Amino acid sequence: MTEVAVVILNYNGRNFLKQFLPSVIQFSGHAKIIVADNASNDDSISLIESEFATHVEVLRIDRNRGYCGGYNFALYKIQAEYFVLLNSDVEVTEGWIDPIINLLKSDGSIAAAQPKILSFHQKNKFEYAGAAGGFIDLLGYPFCRGRIFTNLEDDHNQYNDTREVFWATGACLFIKAEIFKNYGGLDEDFFAHMEEIDLCWRLNRAGYKVYYEGKSKVYHVGGGTLSSSNPRKTHLNFKNGLSLLIKHMAPAELCWKLPARLMLDWFAAGLFLIHGKSADAKAVLVAHLDFFKNLRTDISKRKMLAEKLRVFRVHGVYRNLLPVQYFLLGRKRFGDLK
Repeated sequence: MTEVAVVILNYNGRNFLKQFLPSVIQFSGHAKIIVADNASNDDSISLIESEFATHVEVLRIDRNRGYCGGYNFALYKIQAEYFVLLNSDVEVTEGWIDPIINLLKSDGSIAAAQPKILSFHQKNKFEYAGAAGGFIDLLGYPFCRGRIFTNLEDDHNQYNDTREVFWATGACLFIKAEIFKNYGGLDEDFFAHMEEIDLCWRLNRAGYKVYYEGKSKVYHVGGGTLSSSNPRKTHLNFKNGLSLLIKHMAPAELCWKLPARLMLDWFAAGLFLIHGKSADAKAVLVAHLDFFKNLRTDISKRKMLAEKLRVFRVHGVYRNLLPVQYFLLGRKRFGDLK
């Protein structure tokens, strides 16, 4: 069995593959590198076969199954001890694998981990998707050390530590393969956003730990699936954020936190309108409609998880309201949060 499989999901990402596969090949040691191709219709596979065939294996997916479906399809076919889910728009650096694999080996209770995620275009800044490890607040809003909402911190080596976090980024997610498969992989109804938070929430509830390892770093372009200005991304973030609450929060919490989130979502929609982003405001409305349309499915998932995991309360939740801290009190850096 392969020890480490670095799996890059690709859909029409020929340019990213040409740009970033060389760094993955150079710095990944004895790891097996696999490009799982989501039925691309560009020349991605031809590029790999002509330029990288010696070092990269192609796993063809029958159709475009999206981010979650594509990874599930691929990873359930791959035999390895550790999976690395790596976005195609990531430049890796020397020594990026070993510190995290050693961390996962050191403690059976650590299921998943991520490196430091910096911006490819501004290499002194943290990148939106993961930064220095993910958390959630009292209402389930996700944020990171190094990134709160859209505010990105400069990297001054302030997060060069190794510590437990609540969730690890899907842009570069290291996870024990057996645990990934035993706990259901990625929720395909999420399609492409917050799926890693859902997975890590399940792992937390199962008693496992998720870690950040600052000894490893990569550079992420970001927006490779959907750019931050795409209303489709807004739709997925708001819809999936509500689904997370239904799936994972205790009944006593859910009865007041869900209404609170719905009201704050409408506040966010109002801000979108004030700033001339009518498409994003509409995306919030559609997200709510789709959330209620799929509510029965989410409740079914909740029941199945409750039977298997039982525990609702988990470690690492920030016991305050992030929107209040950020918008009203002006605390925009992780270290400023109270």
